[in-house]
Amino acid sequence: MSYVPEPTYVISYLFRKVLIPIDGSSTSLKALDVGLDFALRYGSKLTALIVDDGSEEDVNALKDKIEKIAGKRGIKINVKIKKPNLRETSTSTAIIEEIQEEHYDLIILTARGKSVNPDLTLGATALSVIVNSNTSVLLIR
Repeated sequence: MSYVPEPTYVISYLFRKVLIPIDGSSTSLKALDVGLDFALRYGSKLTALIVDDGSEEDVNALKDKIEKIAGKRGIKINVKIKKPNLRETSTSTAIIEEIQEEHYDLIILTARGKSVNPDLTLGATALSVIVNSNTSVLLIR
């Protein structure tokens, strides 16, 4: 019988600060569930980012929903709302700016959000964040 050391939970050191962009779609709420699991298992500090691009009717209701979901699992989550000037920037740029300003260790992102084309396997926002972010991205499909 060989010796097996106890787990060191390297993940808890690598992913202490996690960003979860949420657009209100059911897939983005799956990313929230994964993030909540990271918080429970590894003590990650979570921030949910809502980019108010006009596609969500009531962003404050979405914020309340996120806090309620996290609260049911006993997790405190910081919810940020950004309202970019969409004539000068994009949703993905607002996410990238948040990543650079706050120095997150991990981004938990869904492959598709509210995209109307069901044939797309990877949305434009997800692709842009993956290519342009300077940190690790966990893509949820």
